[in-house]
Amino acid sequence: TRQGWPKVTTDDKDIVSAVRAALADKVGKERFELWFGASTRIEFDGQTLSIGVPNRFFLDWIRTNFRRHIENAYSTVLRKTPALVFRVDANLPAAKVEDVEDGKSNASSPHGEPAPKVLSADDTQGDVSTAKPSNGFARRRFASLKSFEQGHSNRLAFASAQIAAQTPGKITPLLIHGPTSVGKTHLVEGIWTAARKSCCGMAAIYLTAEQFTTLFLEALRGSGTPSFRRKYRGVGLLIIDDLQFLAGKRATQIELLHTVDTLLREKRQLVFSADRPPAELPDLGPELITRLEGGMVCRVEPADYATRLKIVARMARNMQLRVPPDVQQLVASRLTSHARELSGALCRLQATSEAMERPITLAMAEEALAEMIRNSGRVLRLGDIERAVCDVFGLDAASLHSNRKAKAVSHPRMLAMWLARKHTRAALSEIGHFFGRRSHSTVISAQRRVDRWMAAGESIDMAERTWHVDEAIRQVERQLAAG
Repeated sequence: TRQGWPKVTTDDKDIVSAVRAALADKVGKERFELWFGASTRIEFDGQTLSIGVPNRFFLDWIRTNFRRHIENAYSTVLRKTPALVFRVDANLPAAKVEDVEDGKSNASSPHGEPAPKVLSADDTQGDVSTAKPSNGFARRRFASLKSFEQGHSNRLAFASAQIAAQTPGKITPLLIHGPTSVGKTHLVEGIWTAARKSCCGMAAIYLTAEQFTTLFLEALRGSGTPSFRRKYRGVGLLIIDDLQFLAGKRATQIELLHTVDTLLREKRQLVFSADRPPAELPDLGPELITRLEGGMVCRVEPADYATRLKIVARMARNMQLRVPPDVQQLVASRLTSHARELSGALCRLQATSEAMERPITLAMAEEALAEMIRNSGRVLRLGDIERAVCDVFGLDAASLHSNRKAKAVSHPRMLAMWLARKHTRAALSEIGHFFGRRSHSTVISAQRRVDRWMAAGESIDMAERTWHVDEAIRQVERQLAAG
């Protein structure tokens, strides 16, 4: 018997065989062979069921995703709840890296979620974003920085991602934030992919905030926090996607805070993504927020027209779909919300073309996409608000940015801030900075002032005339709609 393993009898071996059969029945043959084949050893000593695996990563994955299945299989055989022990056995054959990174790992998660991506000195696999699957399952595809379309809305975030990937630790932590479907996950996945190629021997981990939480709680329940901490505090690059998921999860926040402090002290690279800037994530706790604000914070805006056009062209090439330039221009100009909307439009064009046995033309595209175009609202930016206010009230942009307090300038400026809060996703601090480097409290004050005007039905002086506040807002919004 190997050191540390329980002594077993023939009856115990029969029980293990029955448990394995029940487990295979519950998780499916392919999943069972992948996760409980030659790389996993199960033993029973009459009291405790021991699960042996070749490494910590394998242990974390099986304990997180299969503990319930193992308990159910045991209960099916012996009609009672088992005492489970998970352990690393270096004598067991190591699982292949592609097995824990390809589509099989997706299939083994009860929630369909991929395993955390881990890169170590022994990991010699190619770029996951381009590698072909070696089996019948679809490989988990990670994006690369090469396939990211740059534009004015994301140039700073892209440059920061390149620095994080090529010279880890130079700008850390890096937080990339913005609304949904603007490319945040593409960028952080691209950092992980680039690190695989350029930083040989460096341990790197990519996972979502939900995965980090799940694995941490599982470590607490399984008394495995020392190994959890060794794993996540010993990497050269740690990437956590969708950081806002940790809001209100105090225990996980504290664990992450200590992990962040450890990696920062050792000049390791930290990368996060979130849907909001740190100042708008108060539920993360002040300690974690200050660490994030002490690094590089980059906002990714919805793509502008030129970037959307490049995205449409790339998507069409990837789909091997012949889309004429005028149709590409239609899609990019009329569907402005996010990249997934562009992908949906091309899928609809492809399906329509095949169903009607017609090539894609401008007339066909206008008909096929009519409903999508009607339902797609234009994404407004602070510059759009500024231009519309200046056009309606006959001002130049410098006036809105100035410190002039005359009503002819201060009233349009307050309206601009109010409209920015209504029509854009910009944070208070961004609005204040845009309109003359003002504080977020100034924006709040302007919003309350305009709200009072509207509640009281007041008239205000602007552009050498008196405007009813509702009329002034309608005029600016018409300008925005026409813009």
